Amino acid sequence: MKDRGHLLTEQRNIRSNSIDLMTIEEGFDVINYEDTTVASAVAAAKPQIVAAIRLVVGAFGAGGRLIYVGAGTSGRLGVIDASECPPTFLSDPEMVQGIIAGGREAMFRSMEGEEDKVQSGADAIDQREVGTDDVVFGIATGGTTPFVHGALRRARERGAKTVFLACVPEEQCEDDADVSIRVITGPEVVTGSTRLKAGTATKMVLNMVTTLSMIQIGKVYENLMVDVNTKACSKLVDRAARIVSTVTGMNRSQALSLLNKADGKVKTAIVMHLRDIDYKTAEEWLTEHKGHIRSILES
Repeated sequence: MKDRGHLLTEQRNIRSNSIDLMTIEEGFDVINYEDTTVASAVAAAKPQIVAAIRLVVGAFGAGGRLIYVGAGTSGRLGVIDASECPPTFLSDPEMVQGIIAGGREAMFRSMEGEEDKVQSGADAIDQREVGTDDVVFGIATGGTTPFVHGALRRARERGAKTVFLACVPEEQCEDDADVSIRVITGPEVVTGSTRLKAGTATKMVLNMVTTLSMIQIGKVYENLMVDVNTKACSKLVDRAARIVSTVTGMNRSQALSLLNKADGKVKTAIVMHLRDIDYKTAEEWLTEHKGHIRSILES
């Protein structure tokens, strides 16, 4: 068993040394202050995060996938980010995937021992038949998770591009990924509990990666969710109607009627109205322009 005491995420935070003696209000202030430092830590890793996003956009353009790999909190955050893409961007559920050590059961109950299984990480990559068009994004906030490193190693062997996200400096824990993202959030309020600042940083980075990648492939027009899945629930139908109204100037009733004619597809509805064309032609134009509304409207 290796001594991980040198890792930054395992160090003690001097500001919370006496948190067990503090009032709830004082403890709140300590945690809240520490949380305010996370955004600047993410900003410092901008070049690497942008490089990772470019890899993901390239993968999507080639028909490939983004596959997150993690254990514990890191794995859960990857699964959550992946699961939120289809309703938000109408993306194929296979396009962004999350692998967590221990599988589905580990989403709901801690299975800490699973993170030590290097071969299980490699097997998970083989099971998904990872290939050269894919990006495998390993998340290990403390930098050492064997399951994640096993997955990344196998992904490289299979020709995939790789990204590694950790909250410790490279000199404390190296990796061989194509892009290494290091978000240095520092010692946690509760020593070693990386579900805190490191978890918050992970959520911010993953949100950035999928959101900006989806924007780049035409899933957003202006700042509107124009590929929202209207088949999912009434809330998203309502949102879709408001988006169509915003872009076209239609009232709500007209927008809903147009959406119905467009089979619930927001982009198709917008193009049909603003270019005064039928459903079939709008679909053809969207295919020709790779789903980018702006390029249709400005051409």
